[in-house]
This record gives sequence, C-alpha cells and structure tokens, in this order.
Amino acid sequence: MKRLAVYCGSATPADPSYVQLARQVGEGLAKRRIGLVYGGGRLGLMGAVADGALSAGGEVIGIIPQALVDAEVAHRGLSELHVVTGMHERKRAFTDLSDGFVTLPGGTGTMDELWEALSWAQLGYHADPVGLLNANGYYDHLIAFWEKMGEVGFLRAQHRDLLIVADTFDALLDRMADHRPTQPIVRMAAEDL
Repeated sequence: MKRLAVYCGSATPADPSYVQLARQVGEGLAKRRIGLVYGGGRLGLMGAVADGALSAGGEVIGIIPQALVDAEVAHRGLSELHVVTGMHERKRAFTDLSDGFVTLPGGTGTMDELWEALSWAQLGYHADPVGLLNANGYYDHLIAFWEKMGEVGFLRAQHRDLLIVADTFDALLDRMADHRPTQPIVRMAAEDL
C-alpha cells in the first residue's frame, strides 16, 4: 500500500484522545512511508491526521470541494491540495489516488465515505482493502450492524470480510496488508445474487 485514504471527522470532540489518535495515525503512515489522502481540511480529526503525517515527513494529499475552500477550512500546508467541484468528485479522487481506505471516528460524512468504499468494493469498482479503526469501541454498534446484515442475508457471505476491523492501527494495517479481493457482484451469475 503506497497511499491510503483516511476518512475521519472534521469536528473536534471534547475527548482529546480522538484528536491524539488521528495525529498518531498520520505519524504512523508517514513512518511506514505510506502517503495520506484525506479530505483536505485543517479542522478536527482531519487536521490532526494531516498534521501528524506532515510532522513525520509524510506525503499528504488533500481533496476538498470548492465550497469548503470558500469557507476557509482548507489546510494550506499540504504536499498537494486538489480542489474539486463537489463530494462525488472528491470520493472518486479518494478511490483513484489510494490503495486502500481507513476509517477513524467521525460523523455522517465519515459514514458516507465508509459505506461508499464498501459498496464500490462489493460492486467491483475497486478491489482495495477497507479498514475500520475501532478505537475505544467507537464503532462497536456499527460492527454489530454489519454482522446483522450478514445474518439476515442483506450482505452476501463472500462480502462479509470486506470490512476489516481492528482496535489498533498497527493491527489494522497488518490485516489490510493481508486483504484478498472477493468476487464482486458484477462478476456473479444472476442466480447467485
């Protein structure tokens, strides 16, 4: 993995451990010589992950919609800052520039990015690993929901392993490195759908 897209919140939670986690992830990527592709913001966990990577000498590519540049939330100290017209173009750029996806704690925007990465993997638009860092149990309920989708039958058996989960960043990267693509929906027979 040469570059990873990192999805995370632009908010700054009251608990400083979330910001510290994001900064450590950025530093960890840089130390492993893995480039960071992220949302291009300077606030919250987004700013922390970028600053962590930059402080450790890492490559940081931001992808940000023009509306957020106009709102003055863009990080101006990155290796590259790509300004796009909207969120669809932004998420496509994440996929095009990355070899995998890591989701840190975040809100609705982070969830949108995670679910799209998983959906695109199911469909075969990419074959890259999709990781979820479940720090401090933040995603326990989401993981249970993922499992429930499989139990009920809304998630095919061959796609259950698309979501790679770990409680620590090192363990997550190790699991992502072992990722093997599954059979995408576009290559399945209609009777198997």
